[in-house]
Amino acid sequence: AVQDAVDMGLMAGVSADRFDPKGTVTRAMVAQILYAREGKPTVSGAAAISDVPANAWFHNAMQWAKGQGVIAGYPDGRMDPNAPVTREQLAVILHSYAQKKGMNVSKTADLSGYADSAAVSVWAKDAMSWAVGSGLIGGTTNAMLSPKGTATRAQAAVILVRFVGMTAAK
Repeated sequence: AVQDAVDMGLMAGVSADRFDPKGTVTRAMVAQILYAREGKPTVSGAAAISDVPANAWFHNAMQWAKGQGVIAGYPDGRMDPNAPVTREQLAVILHSYAQKKGMNVSKTADLSGYADSAAVSVWAKDAMSWAVGSGLIGGTTNAMLSPKGTATRAQAAVILVRFVGMTAAK
């Protein structure tokens, strides 16, 4: 999946010869991946985001993600671009993106089979149920979903390659 993610242009290495599969994925990285999939459309008239500098490599991607409702941000206006994305946040972002793309997001799974299903945040339950039900996200073990765990770059590669497969089959 890591090689597929690189070959598909979804992700790149952290250097010329290193992918860092155990490293974390940030909110900005996810925004950039989805923004690039959309062809990096022009972002205009976007309101300033307090924690996204105009000269940041992820500025346009975060502006686009917020403008499209793909990444909602926080009530105080922050987007927290450098924060590691959790598994439940990644599910919510992809769920929002899938809805924007007009994909069917009705396939769901009962999460109660995971010992930590109660740890899924209320705001993430529908998205996690969809992500598990559609085969995007599996447990970190047979019994644990780890919704609040950060998504590693390897996990993100697997999830994103699966997601691209879903969008191609749309």
